[in-house]
Amino acid sequence: MKPIYLDHAASTPVHPEVAKVMYNMLLEQYGNASSVHTYGRSAKKIINGARDTIAGFLGCAPDEWVFTSGGTESDNLALFGAAAASAQQGKHIITTAVEHHAVLHTCEALEKQGFTVTYLPVDAEGRVSALEVEAALREDTVLISVMYANNEVGTVEPIQEIGRVAAAHGILFHVDAVQALGMLPITLRELPVDYMSFSAHKIGGPQGIGGLYVRRGAPLHPRQHGGLQERGRRAGTESLANSAGFAKAVELAVTGLDQRRDKALMLRTALLEELDRRIGRKGYVINGDRQEFLPGILNLSFPGARTDVLLMNLDMEGIAAASGSACTSGSLEISHVLQAMKLPEDLLNSAIRFSTGLGNTNEEMEYVAQKVETILNRLRKKD
Repeated sequence: MKPIYLDHAASTPVHPEVAKVMYNMLLEQYGNASSVHTYGRSAKKIINGARDTIAGFLGCAPDEWVFTSGGTESDNLALFGAAAASAQQGKHIITTAVEHHAVLHTCEALEKQGFTVTYLPVDAEGRVSALEVEAALREDTVLISVMYANNEVGTVEPIQEIGRVAAAHGILFHVDAVQALGMLPITLRELPVDYMSFSAHKIGGPQGIGGLYVRRGAPLHPRQHGGLQERGRRAGTESLANSAGFAKAVELAVTGLDQRRDKALMLRTALLEELDRRIGRKGYVINGDRQEFLPGILNLSFPGARTDVLLMNLDMEGIAAASGSACTSGSLEISHVLQAMKLPEDLLNSAIRFSTGLGNTNEEMEYVAQKVETILNRLRKKD
């Protein structure tokens, strides 16, 4: 069996059609989109074309789209940009305890700048309540930031309900939708959202590029200076190949959404059924919401085993999985998401995230379950 990659929530393989678009672009286009000569105008046409394509598939106006270097920058730009633009109205921000560190660390930085941040708790399945969001509102609340779907456990948050609360009180609303794109239908003009963050390398696009939706009229102070690119919202020479690749990846993700979801659900079911057969339903615990979840992310705890030991043994068997978000997987710290869900210690210390995507098969899921059984048996004998 060839190596099996089950860490698509961290980064996906570049889709062959995306790679083809980018390869041709790298060979044929090298002008700067800010230049006025023929090469520059050609580059500008590529950037505008990519922007038009993404806007069309995500249901927003082209001028509401800002290219960034990835999801982290998109989160940073939204939070810093909206907070700075609204500081005269108030300095209170609401978010959740299970956000990606791109949001949490930005909020911590904003606290050092004089903002107050409320970190809302979640239930045992990782969901935040819209009622709790509303209860946390203050007269000086200017921004709410809640992710669409969690990157560690796959739980989908009640974005529509929270957005309606924000809109009713005239408060800006940011959503990190990095994991949701390509798995959940997104039509931006129909969502009660002011800012939404995306990343290309989660949907078969290249690493190093993302995007931020900024609703027309929503305030945003730039964080990057040195040019008038992106309508003055994000300075820096645009990447032609990355932009074109991102646009192609969005096209493939949106048009193939139903097939992607069905395939992810099939793989999830296959893995769980094989685990049931081999180690029994009591041999593992599913972490996350059982109804509102991304089918491509499956977070499991194996009580009695340790996360780091499991990951090492899986890797030795040629299986790449993760302990949580890619930004923290290099450390042995327990997931802040699982801690916020208040899971028992034996579940906290034995959690593994399997995330599927392009190229994965049912046969791989059966092999993974077989190896999990083998590893658990081996560890029990050592004990």
